[in-house]
Formats: sequence, C-alpha cells, structure tokens
Amino acid sequence: MKIGITFAGQGAQYPGMGSDLYETYEAAKEVFELAGEQVKNWCFEGDEEVLKQTHVTQPCVYTVTMAAYRAFLEALEKEGLSEDVEILGYAGFSLGEYAALTAAGSIDDIKKGMEIVTKRGQLMNEAGLGPDGQPRGKMAAAMGERSAILELVKETREDGILEGVNFNSPVQTVVAGDKDAIARFADAAKAKKIRAKVLPVGTAFHSPMMVPAAQELKTILKEAGLKAPNAKIYANITAEDMMRDFDGTDAGGYLADVMSRQAMSPVYWEETIRNFKRDGAEVLVEIGPGKTLSGLAKKTEASLNRFNIEDAESLQSTTAGLKALKEGE
Repeated sequence: MKIGITFAGQGAQYPGMGSDLYETYEAAKEVFELAGEQVKNWCFEGDEEVLKQTHVTQPCVYTVTMAAYRAFLEALEKEGLSEDVEILGYAGFSLGEYAALTAAGSIDDIKKGMEIVTKRGQLMNEAGLGPDGQPRGKMAAAMGERSAILELVKETREDGILEGVNFNSPVQTVVAGDKDAIARFADAAKAKKIRAKVLPVGTAFHSPMMVPAAQELKTILKEAGLKAPNAKIYANITAEDMMRDFDGTDAGGYLADVMSRQAMSPVYWEETIRNFKRDGAEVLVEIGPGKTLSGLAKKTEASLNRFNIEDAESLQSTTAGLKALKEGE
C-alpha cells in the first residue's frame, strides 16, 4: 500500500495540542522531552493568543508534528503494518516542510530541527514588522478560480506588496501583502463576488516581505549541515522532487538554497497533491495538528483515501483504516 505523508503548517495550532500523544506514546514523549519545558508548556498550556505568535507557533507545530510522526511509526510496528505500508514520499506545508526534511533524514536530529524552526520563526516575525514594531502584513484566503484571483491581485497591488502565495486547491488561493493592499484586495473581491477571508496570521508569509528573513535563513541552514534526503520530498516551490536539480556535489548548500527561497516563494500545494496521485499514492496521511491538509486533498484528488494524525484517537483511527484497506486489497 503506497502512502504519501503530509505535514501540517503554521495556522493549524490549537491549545492543548499533543498532550495525549505525550501521555500515550513513548516515541511522542521522547520528542517533547527533547523540545524542552518551554515548548511543552506552550503546547499544553498556551492559549490561542500565545500560540499564534510566530516565534511560538513554529517550534510548537514542528514538535507536535514530529511527535505524531514518531508515534505513527511506533503504532505501525505494534499493529504489524510496517511491512504493508510503503511511504512513497513526504510533503510539508510551509513550516511542515521542515518536518518532511526531518522524516527523510536531511535534518538528522530533532533538536537541530527545533533550533532551525525557532530561528526561522524569529526571522520571519521580524521581517514582517514595521518601524512601529507592529505587523505590516496580512494574508487572505480567496475562494474561486486561481486565474481570476491572480488577476484581482494584479489589479489591486498598486505600489504595495501583494502576491498569490499558497495555491491550496482548485478553489482556494491565499494571497499575502501589506495591510493596505490586502484591504484593497478584500474590497475588490467583495465587489466581484469572490469570497475572501483575512487570516489570523502574524504577517505576509511567502511574499517578498520575507526576503530579509530568507537571506539570513540561508546562512543558518548552511551551518546546519543538511544531508541529502533518504526519501522523496515534494518541494513547496515546485511540487516536484526537491532533489530534482541537485548536481550531486553539495547537498547541504543545495538544500539551504531551496529552503531559504521557500520562505519568500509561493507554495504549490494543489500540484503537490496531484503529483502524489500521479506517482501512485493510494492514501494520504496528514500528520500534525488539525485537518486542513486533508480537506484540501479532498477538494483536489477526492479519490485518494485520507487520514489524519493529531492525537491518540486519530492515530488509532488511522491504523484501523489502514488495516481495513489492507484486508480489502
């Protein structure tokens, strides 16, 4: 049974996330212990206001995601499914791409991953602040055809920052930009009967606003000594194999370049899901807080079997579902 693994991104966080994984699965507990008391406290006790701060969100979502992934591997072994499940490849939505790199061995230590995503969160937060110390960017999810939304972006950009940045499904595109440009876009969308909702995020991620963060992130990633992955990762910036253009020399430098560009470039998620299906995936398993990616997959490739793992209950449902699919083959 060929499965694709997708990892949750920023925005999926919620209070209490990961707590029962910590209590139920030894593999998950080990991840939280590596993350440390501050991250555990944020995940288990932090409220929505605390968790939506970028420098908090990124290490917390990464920790919960890796805890859920390790618990999944533990459960597959216990349920005797390891031999029946072939992981076709990994993909992570934005922040989730660091979980994909960890799962595929490019980031060879969870503590190293924690350090990278913590610094990434700090850099992206700083890049999105204005001279007054307040966020200068916003993002909005628009429902409709991609071409119509991008045309509206072009019409309302003026001299500000405004780009289509997350191509999530055939009917959803997220745009990001400075506050005034997002306001113009939202007003114009309403007039054209395109439903647009401003998102509760810290700033304009994956837009040109993130260029300063990307430049500093590249240095951090080069110093981290990333390795060539031992499995396929579908890159956010292309929706294809992340190592497609690798010349075989410096894997660490190559990945540092790819992942620094990721911070300021669009996420081609619709294409990623289609490429999982193209390459033979029968099942998608979303790992990390929430079910957002499962919902997007349903809108993109409804024929794929979909499961999510965010807590002990959903993990048990996933293993039961995989068993049922195996027995039905």
